[in-house]
Amino acid sequence: MQTRTQTQTAVPPALALPVIEEAFPRNLHPYWPKLQEKTRSWLLQKRLMPADKVEKYADGLCYTDLMAGYYIGAPDDLLSAICDYSAWFFVWDDRHDRDVIHGRPDAWRRLAVQLHAALEAPQLHLHHRDPLVAAFADSMVRLNGSLTRTWNARFARHFHVVIDAYDQEFRNRTTGTVPTVEEYIELRRNTFAHWIWLDLLEPTAQYELPERVLESPAYRRAALACQDFAAWYNDLCSLPKELAGDELHNLGISLIQHEGLSLEEAVEEVRRRVRGCISEFLEAEPEVLRMADEAADGTLAGESLAVALRSCVSNMRNWFSSVYWFHHESGRYQVDSWDDRATPPYISDQAGDE
Repeated sequence: MQTRTQTQTAVPPALALPVIEEAFPRNLHPYWPKLQEKTRSWLLQKRLMPADKVEKYADGLCYTDLMAGYYIGAPDDLLSAICDYSAWFFVWDDRHDRDVIHGRPDAWRRLAVQLHAALEAPQLHLHHRDPLVAAFADSMVRLNGSLTRTWNARFARHFHVVIDAYDQEFRNRTTGTVPTVEEYIELRRNTFAHWIWLDLLEPTAQYELPERVLESPAYRRAALACQDFAAWYNDLCSLPKELAGDELHNLGISLIQHEGLSLEEAVEEVRRRVRGCISEFLEAEPEVLRMADEAADGTLAGESLAVALRSCVSNMRNWFSSVYWFHHESGRYQVDSWDDRATPPYISDQAGDE
């Protein structure tokens, strides 16, 4: 079951993509109205944000809207766990940024080590003194109950890579290193956690896809296209925020630094790549649907695989509209409304040990 939201905000012309607004209908999970309150309570309970910031900013950041627009069909408790995990991810991203800005390499390295450990044994870290580690462990316990041990192991393997990629980004920023375009594309696919969000399509469908499907060219094309779209569109929308905050990791910044493009040229090139992701998905989507049709051979196993494939590719499609509208509704990107363009008002500057 899915419901379509009726409220949509105005999109600045420089960021407008008519094809998304026309060809990718926006959907929200019917459990969405309850998710904001649940995640707000979880942020308070896990002490991930100070109470005053939760009260003032949490709903306006729209983190639950993003996930509720992607994982259509997920069981309610799973979607709630995904929304909490997504909120944790944004808070972690902000801690990473603050540790760079305030020169806290020891605090960052300690956090990275602790997250690696919590990923392997989340039950042992549920009461960790750093709220970010404890909340991460809580998320892992809840998500790990969704599918089999092999899925849990794959998810953990993928997130170890994400932590290492954030560590690489930390080193780049502390040394003033802007990655080349190709280096950045590879790094971004990991810091954006492409494979994590794709992994979560399977418990949403309540079916673990076989390796032959996950590795098939059509499935990988569609999967990568929806996630690259999200990463590049995020770069397009967050470029003013990241230039103001002396960030070095943005496709536009790599294009300016290494390809000699002007700011205007870089923005247009990022837009071109964003549009390319849409075209790539629209070409791959029918191939995945054909795979589903071929799988539906009249057996229970074949029908189950077909239903799961259709769920996964449908939610890949939802990712386009969900990401698009999130960037124009979330207070995370409203840089012009901040008192200090380099300091988001919703973050806390304290380190994990404080």
